[in-house]
Amino acid sequence: MSTYRFEALVAPRAIALAGLEDGPDGLAEAVLANLLRAQFLGSILRIGSDAASGAFPSFADLPDAPDLVILATPAGSIPEHIADAGRRGAAAAVIVTPDVGADLCETARTEARRHGLRLLGPGSIGLSVPGARLDASLLSRAPKAGDLALVSQSGTVAAGIVEWAARRDVGFSAVMSLGLACDIDVADCLDYFAADIRTRAILLSLDGVVDARKFMSAARAAARAKPVVVLRAGRHRAPPRHATTHTGALARPDTVYEAAFRRAGLLSVDGLDAMFSAVETLGRQRPFPGHRLAIVGNGRGIGALAADRLADRGGILAAAGRLGNPVDLGVAAGPEAYADALAPLLTDPDNDAVLAVHVPTARSDGTAVATAIAETVSRVRRSGARRKPVFAVTIGEEAEAASRLAAAGIPRFSTDDAAVEGFLHLVRYREAQDDLMRTPDSLPRDFSPDVEAARAIVARAVAQGQTWLDPVAVADLLAAYRIDSVPLTLAPDIDAAATAAWSIIAAGGAVALKVVSPDIVHKSDVGGVRLDLTSEADVRTAAADILARARRLAPDARITGFAVQPMIRRGKQRELIAGLAEDPTFGPVVVFGRGGTAVEVIDDRALGLPPLDLRLASELIDRTRVARRLAAYRDVPAVDRHAVALVLVKLAQMAADCPEVRELDINPLLADETGALALDARVMVAPEAPTGRRARGTYHPRFAIRPYPVEWERVLHLKGETIRVRPVRPEDEALFLAFFQSVSAEDLRLRFFAPVRDFNHAFLAKLTQLDYARAIAFVAIDDATGAMLGAVRLHADANHESGEYAILIHGDRKGTGLGHALMSLMIDWARIEGLSRVEGTVLRENRPMLAVCKQLGFTTRPDREDAGVVKVSLAL
Repeated sequence: MSTYRFEALVAPRAIALAGLEDGPDGLAEAVLANLLRAQFLGSILRIGSDAASGAFPSFADLPDAPDLVILATPAGSIPEHIADAGRRGAAAAVIVTPDVGADLCETARTEARRHGLRLLGPGSIGLSVPGARLDASLLSRAPKAGDLALVSQSGTVAAGIVEWAARRDVGFSAVMSLGLACDIDVADCLDYFAADIRTRAILLSLDGVVDARKFMSAARAAARAKPVVVLRAGRHRAPPRHATTHTGALARPDTVYEAAFRRAGLLSVDGLDAMFSAVETLGRQRPFPGHRLAIVGNGRGIGALAADRLADRGGILAAAGRLGNPVDLGVAAGPEAYADALAPLLTDPDNDAVLAVHVPTARSDGTAVATAIAETVSRVRRSGARRKPVFAVTIGEEAEAASRLAAAGIPRFSTDDAAVEGFLHLVRYREAQDDLMRTPDSLPRDFSPDVEAARAIVARAVAQGQTWLDPVAVADLLAAYRIDSVPLTLAPDIDAAATAAWSIIAAGGAVALKVVSPDIVHKSDVGGVRLDLTSEADVRTAAADILARARRLAPDARITGFAVQPMIRRGKQRELIAGLAEDPTFGPVVVFGRGGTAVEVIDDRALGLPPLDLRLASELIDRTRVARRLAAYRDVPAVDRHAVALVLVKLAQMAADCPEVRELDINPLLADETGALALDARVMVAPEAPTGRRARGTYHPRFAIRPYPVEWERVLHLKGETIRVRPVRPEDEALFLAFFQSVSAEDLRLRFFAPVRDFNHAFLAKLTQLDYARAIAFVAIDDATGAMLGAVRLHADANHESGEYAILIHGDRKGTGLGHALMSLMIDWARIEGLSRVEGTVLRENRPMLAVCKQLGFTTRPDREDAGVVKVSLAL
């Protein structure tokens, strides 16, 4: 339900509290005390039998419907209270009662949905909105007002962060504890606070994700709007799942979560110290361009330690200026020395941020130095210079020093380690924003996998009850996606193996012989591989030995024969691993890393959620140690990285096209300057689980990120022209730029309601980089010339109830029916996605657009705030 009725939570006018008389452990009394302490401006209504205290016997007896209900009642009574509150017209409820079982939780959710009532909890410690003087929580102190939103599944983590923030004068726009989250979840909160003008950054503390697609969609949208920091508790709590392939073993739950957070653009931290560092930084500094840090301190050692921390974490030390970097002011440095050093650093274009470190000594007062730092920064900023970020480290607990720095908006840390981490939080956020907005390379035009052939291979194996594809089927599947592999012959017995090997040996080559068994996944476990066989006799001997060892070490395994392949001399090729694994939460993941038999021991891998484009695949490669070996060194030429990245993109596409493929292991994937070659591969398949609603074609329910909807591609024939219509892709930026440059200024004004002259990257990226779970855009392309003719887009609201559309057609194609066709396709998409209505805003003078809307059944009404525009709406 997303942000539906969230205002009742964060800005209620009346609150009803139940549980003062019969609730467990005095929870209701604690919540009431906090409400009164915060001086809530609305009315507080009590539910209970004590009429002398002003309580009302039931929700039905309340004089007015409360916006928000607080339930601290015994667990068994919660569904009944929710039903009563819903009938009285309450909009939201916070359930602070702990230990509510799953069955009661589901019953409560059902009752709430019946009345359109939102639930926070059960097991929540409540919520606090300092700006509204609302503290309906079990926190020991009221949070200070600020612009950080804290959302936590754990109440104790939320309480800990609030306690820390109180000592650091850091404030919050809201603090929300989710508890068991039977209704309102992390994704709902992300959607709300991403659009909340009172919130500048979001802090998340979560144990796990239930609805991966909903979470990823909300997280990606929020991260584009503002910084989101996430701390996941219990990262190593779940035992590793049993995996049969190397890629499956490498895709541990903690690594998949990290991959998901990275893909969403979230800043992931690994503990409360790091979270506190992020709170301190985000509470006082805004993200900034650049990544070069200048360091100034009263001692060479303390400055060098900070520089070391920066280098250890991948940060960049700014170039040394006249005084060097780090700047050593000397142990006796006082306020004047810091002011004299800081002023030029704050205007120096060769650094992007400054870290001031001070260690109190008998000759240097901490409060005086902090005052000088704060005054210098404020003076330089008032002069009109660029607002460069400044971070401060003051060793020791000097309250006055901390207060002076906080008043100047300077994050203050007690160690250089925490300060560097805080600096890097902002750097990584900016880098994540750049990554989210970067345009990927276009895929090769000749990449067109044989999807039907691939699906037939997999379907045949599933129908026959196979778990593992046989080697020939594996080779055929890879070939369908144009992934090069070593030729293979399947031999049912020793004689057939010798015959198949002869043609290779006769040509001067050597043979690799491998056992084939649906019950033996790792052939090396049973000695099932023999290499460099150069005679027929060697092949026969090796085959007999393989059979004997397999029958001894795996007596129950079914041996179906041998795989005969020509030997590939590895020479200067690098051994890599690439494949697919299945995560129970986030679905398919792509795995890449260093290959070989010891991949799990080496554990050099990176994971990515499909779908992938070439940019994402390249970043996946960069996150591994083996990436450095792909470059040229000594007499070894560099690997064709584009070819390796393309293999990863193809595997991600295979996961979308063939959902029955559950694990895929290419190990090793040999790579050199000529390309990439699959030397050995295995594929596990299983029937696709039945799913509910599907869009046309494949809905990809297993994907955490909805892939490119190829099923919505169309071909139109309008007035003798063939026009291809397809969903917009991220790599379409250049196509849109050329289109806008060819469209008249008047058409642009009608579309954007104002003159548009600057088609910069950020502008174009917003139009081409879509979350297909929330938005769609269809582009029309002339089949003969490849030129863009127009586009229509629809963006659904956070509740997925309505969508707002926009359309622009090239002037040369007006009157051809293209606009009507694009609008009809957009409406079809909205219907199948389950939206209730499509809405739009049209300039009153745009008569052609209004005529199309009338033909399609839209209703029109004047805009109350602007007489020059018309609101159009179509009920679906």
